[in-house]
Amino acid sequence: MEKFEVIPAIDLRGGKCVQLRQGKKEAVIVSSAENPVEIARNWVTQGATRLHIIDLDGAFQARKNNFEVIKNITESEGVRGKAKIQVGGGIRSYDGAVKLLKIGSGIGVDRIIFGTAALKSPQLIEEVTNEFSSERVMVALDVRKGKVAIDGWRETTGVAATEAAKQAQRMGAGSLLFTNIDVEGLMKGIERKIVEEFVSAVSVPVVIAGGVSNTEDVMRIKEAGACGVVIGSALYKGEIDLYRCLGLAV
Repeated sequence: MEKFEVIPAIDLRGGKCVQLRQGKKEAVIVSSAENPVEIARNWVTQGATRLHIIDLDGAFQARKNNFEVIKNITESEGVRGKAKIQVGGGIRSYDGAVKLLKIGSGIGVDRIIFGTAALKSPQLIEEVTNEFSSERVMVALDVRKGKVAIDGWRETTGVAATEAAKQAQRMGAGSLLFTNIDVEGLMKGIERKIVEEFVSAVSVPVVIAGGVSNTEDVMRIKEAGACGVVIGSALYKGEIDLYRCLGLAV
């Protein structure tokens, strides 16, 4: 990644775009009635060059997922060819990974995000990386009190975030996504020291999520050496203007 990226989040549940507080299913901050495809187009129109799409139903292992919605977004006019797409949420098999990576013949989904699988099935990450290249594989580490959480943030492991990050790098992940659950969705700002520690623990590009509430947070993340930031609630609640934020982050 050559430049710092400001990446709007599109979290999908039941075919709708939502924002949850600290990943809890019942703690809905924002639930939009607007079609997720239109929301995606809006962010791209404002200048977003990458979108972060998470299938929450997949992450929570619900019987239905949002694959068709994701496909519609990536292949829609106004998004296809104009913004790179990273997708995560419940990717726990090789077939599931390949299905997403082949949306739009590779033009749509730029990279997939492994979360729980990185700890439970490390060989899967290695297999997909070997087949498709490390640039198309991102590992997400969702962290609570310094330890990695899995299964839709419901279980906190005893694995330290920095150690898990180093392990993901050894597996071949081309980038990492670090989410600080302790501040996620609270709109109270980031914990800069934790961000700096995580970014400095590895040599691969790191994207930061969780707690971003204003443009100052974005600049602190950039100054910490991260290659990008995912913004959710602050965008949907109008606390951050995407166009202005993109200008500051150049």
